[in-house]
Amino acid sequence: MVQANDFVVLFLGLETLSLAFYLLTASNRSRSASGEAGLKYFVLGGFASAFFLYGVALIYGATGSTNITKIATSLSSETVFAGSTGMLLAGIALLLVGFGFKVSVVPFHTWTADVYQGAPTPVTAFMGSVGKIAAFAALVRVFTDGLLTRSDDWRPVVIVLAVLTLLTGSVLAVIQTDVKRMLAYSLVSHAGFILVGLVAASYGASLDAHLGVSSSLGYLFIYSILVIGTFGVVAMVAGKGDTATSLDAFAGLGKSHPVLALAMTVLLLAQAGVPLTSGFVAKFGIIRAAVSVESYVLAVVAMLAAVIAAFLYLRIMVSMWLSEGSTSQEISATFSVKAAIALCVGATLVLGFFPSLLLQFTSQM
Repeated sequence: MVQANDFVVLFLGLETLSLAFYLLTASNRSRSASGEAGLKYFVLGGFASAFFLYGVALIYGATGSTNITKIATSLSSETVFAGSTGMLLAGIALLLVGFGFKVSVVPFHTWTADVYQGAPTPVTAFMGSVGKIAAFAALVRVFTDGLLTRSDDWRPVVIVLAVLTLLTGSVLAVIQTDVKRMLAYSLVSHAGFILVGLVAASYGASLDAHLGVSSSLGYLFIYSILVIGTFGVVAMVAGKGDTATSLDAFAGLGKSHPVLALAMTVLLLAQAGVPLTSGFVAKFGIIRAAVSVESYVLAVVAMLAAVIAAFLYLRIMVSMWLSEGSTSQEISATFSVKAAIALCVGATLVLGFFPSLLLQFTSQM
């Protein structure tokens, strides 16, 4: 999906990814919630794919090509077919709807919490990391490479979506009682931050718009690590039945399993954007990109959303360290799971103390 230079290839990649996720979501046959989540994901995913494909068809009708590079050339030279401007704008809108579902942008996020809660926790980690990287990287590439000359048309819509996604995701995450649903809505809020980077990148060569793409890609990389590590801990606490995911299940984890609770604390602090963690580097990069293009309102909304979401992570940490719970059950995991969590925590701290390692890499993109 990331390497595709044609909408047809991109659509094939998107469908291959989606079909795999539908099956993985429903793969736990011992839990009815898993099958329900898979069916819900499949039905809504079919609608999203239809929107995406219809948008591609309209853009093809307006420009005469499905090649992203040729579309960019056509739009920059204003060789859109006569009378097809409305068709082009409708195609961009439908394309945004299709992508919006895949990346959990409000108001196309309604499937996220149910699917993430019902799916097996390792699958949830895979969807929230690898799946989001593929879909968001494709979204940023299409809109910054192929449709950049029409940014004045789609930028206001993306700004509205970013504000709604940031605030809705943060607020809904706070009121949940299931940790997987909390983290699902948290991921919705993270999607809003990446949209802020896309808004910054939409200004093209003006000001410091290049920071938009690099900050978005950096944010994707960092939060994929945090998602894998966080859901790895959730999978260990949930147990073989994958049912102990409520907030009460984490009560007293700091006393019964302090190392695991400490790892979870580091990952949660990073998601909250606390300094000396990779999450702070990611959020700072996005807000810096927004300020560089003088999008001050978006920067303020992003910071406000981060403050609201911090209460969510604090709730989980308080439950682990300060609440009396019955987490005396045996929590076991394979060496690979423990190693994955340790690597995620290590990467979070290393990138937090040495952010230049990531900033130098993303600045070249």
